[in-house]
Amino acid sequence: MSKREEVEHLLRRSREFLETARLQLDRGFYGLAVFSLEQSLQMFLKARLLESGVYYPRTHSLRRLLEMLAEASPDSAEAPRGVLRRFMLELGALEDAYITSRYVPREFRREDAERLMAVVEEVMRAVS
Repeated sequence: MSKREEVEHLLRRSREFLETARLQLDRGFYGLAVFSLEQSLQMFLKARLLESGVYYPRTHSLRRLLEMLAEASPDSAEAPRGVLRRFMLELGALEDAYITSRYVPREFRREDAERLMAVVEEVMRAVS
C-alpha cells in the first residue's frame, strides 16, 4: 500500500468511526461512542503524520501523536500544541476510553460523550 493509499484508508476509517460514534450516541451507547471517538481521532492524527512524512509509532496516545505532529510541522506547530494544551484532560479521557473499553468497567454519560465528540471535531478542524 502506498503512503497516499494508507493516508486515504486512515481518513476513511476515521470518518467511519466518527459516524459510528454519532449512531452509538443516539442509541445511548455512550462508552462505545467514546471508544469510537478515540479510534476516529487516533486514525485521523496518524493520517496527518503520514502526510507530514512521519511514520507513526505503535501508540494509542492521542497526546503523543499531537506532540509528534507539532514536531513534524514546525511552521504550523501552534495548532497541534494549542489543542493539546486546551484539551489535555479530554484527550486523556479519550485515551482512557481505549483501555477501559477492554479491561475496566467504566461508565460514560451522555454529557461526557457529547463533550468528547465536540473536542474530537475541534481537534480535527485545528490540525487539518
